[in-house]
Amino acid sequence: MEITWNKSSLSDKVFYAVIFVLLTLFFLIVLYPCIFVLSASFSSGSAVQAGRVVLLPVELSLQGYNTVFNTGTVWIGFRNSILYTLFGTLINIIMTMTTAYCLSRTDVPGRNGIMLLFTFTMFFNGGMIPAYILIRNLKMLNTPFALIIPGAIGVYNMIIARTFIQNSIPGEMLDAAKIDGCGDFMYYVRIVLPLSKAIIAVLVLFYGVGHWNAYFNAMIYLNTKALYPLTIYLREILMATQIDPSTVSDPEAQLRLAEAAAVIKYSLIVVTMVPVIIIYPFVQKYFIKGVMIGSVKG
Repeated sequence: MEITWNKSSLSDKVFYAVIFVLLTLFFLIVLYPCIFVLSASFSSGSAVQAGRVVLLPVELSLQGYNTVFNTGTVWIGFRNSILYTLFGTLINIIMTMTTAYCLSRTDVPGRNGIMLLFTFTMFFNGGMIPAYILIRNLKMLNTPFALIIPGAIGVYNMIIARTFIQNSIPGEMLDAAKIDGCGDFMYYVRIVLPLSKAIIAVLVLFYGVGHWNAYFNAMIYLNTKALYPLTIYLREILMATQIDPSTVSDPEAQLRLAEAAAVIKYSLIVVTMVPVIIIYPFVQKYFIKGVMIGSVKG
């Protein structure tokens, strides 16, 4: 028996109304900080410092963005972050999808044992010092490889991709491909990858955002400023504006420093968010489908 909205009982209508109100409130709670950060970044330092920015920009100003973009090292950071994100994500996708496909095949010897080893790394690791020693012994210190190679495979993402392949691509397709003379490699390239566009789009978003926002590994493994990603340069700009007021005797100078720091902080947040916001609409149509299909069964 089909139940339409017109034939729904009063309790159903009340339930839908409550859910709609709650979701709307949740949406506004999540949206407001984003609007506030954007408005504060376009406001004057005095307005931000005084707390007069609530929803819309107050005393429109580009002070924060001028400070950020007039710093030459920011453009170096942009270039480095783009390169690390592009090449890092490419390696992540190749390694993750290849591993996921191999572990999705029931005829792979020792598949369960290999999967157990991968899962083990999700709960236990050697720690920061052994990782640093390993990177040093591999001659990757102060090189871009230190930011790309160690995280080539995200086990959680690999499990999602493996489950997606198992649930979305029937084994009979492999048998049919072999009858037509298709080998394992060509089957993977010509059939598995094209049919996995949804999960690949999701992985690109996950890995891309991770590379774009990463800064901790760069702080540990890099000591040449020419190799720093954008996040490190932005952190340096922010730290440079956070001067201890007690070291400045002039009250007006203290106020100017505090106002500049307040605006720059929000401008930095917007600068780091914009690339991700631009990319997300292109993969949105695959996002829900890829995550849901890949997480139905384990």
